[in-house]
Amino acid sequence: MAFTLTLNNGVEMPALGFGVFQNPPEQTVASVADALHVGYRLIDTAASYFNEREVGEGIRRSGIDRAQVFIQTKLWISDYGYDQALHGFDKSATKLGVDQIDLLLLHQPLPTDFDKTIGAYKALEKLLADGRVRAIGVSNFMPDVLDRLLDATTITPAVNQIEVHPYFTEPDTQKANTDHGIITQAWPPMGGITSYRGDSTRSTFNDPVIGQIATAHSTSPAQVMLRWHLQEGRSAIPKSVKPERIAANFDVFGFELSPEDLARIDALDTGVRGGPDPASVTLEAFSRDIPEA
Repeated sequence: MAFTLTLNNGVEMPALGFGVFQNPPEQTVASVADALHVGYRLIDTAASYFNEREVGEGIRRSGIDRAQVFIQTKLWISDYGYDQALHGFDKSATKLGVDQIDLLLLHQPLPTDFDKTIGAYKALEKLLADGRVRAIGVSNFMPDVLDRLLDATTITPAVNQIEVHPYFTEPDTQKANTDHGIITQAWPPMGGITSYRGDSTRSTFNDPVIGQIATAHSTSPAQVMLRWHLQEGRSAIPKSVKPERIAANFDVFGFELSPEDLARIDALDTGVRGGPDPASVTLEAFSRDIPEA
């Protein structure tokens, strides 16, 4: 039985989801269907992944009833501003083939153009009030920017999706989320960014501490890392296009890490961010056109 988390508006969300970041569109349909057949019920995508249409097709092809699938997607900064964000929702919903999105996030803050960020979030509040979405949230919002958002809007985000893995745990941001009743959702939860970045000399997947814990529980390092997230109250969204890995990443409910295990993994934090610094995200540097549906 998968863990669930109760969002701050009472909506139930599966804690373990399936992500499709960097999944080629031609592989996304099959991988989403595979994930749903394995047992995943949360699917995470984004307008800027350019595979929302394929996610929708994968859900339909799986034969799983739409009401049983929690769909979350994210608006890209190119569609920020109130009216633009409303249209961004329409584009995403149409591509996904749904009338209602379960969780809609702002993908990044725009600290240098925060009026657009506020406008976009107010559009999310409108969509929530109209029943077009069941919950709203943000992604990559650090505590200072989160405070700016809360000061200018009405509804506290339900989720903040941030970079969290054993080598980068963002304790201050996690604490700010908890203090505001916001669920932390981890990307990339297994630290995949530590293995595919060419300048990295360490990878979570071959870390000796994680390996020792995995051996003790007769599991894999990936399974240990996902279980770590779940036991610490986070949502996690692993990604893969390989059916065997999709299945293995969901097989994390048959063992339990000890407090000592959790503490040893927590202690691996290097404080080094792998993804882009959210403060560096600007329209000039990161704008990309999100096609019409």
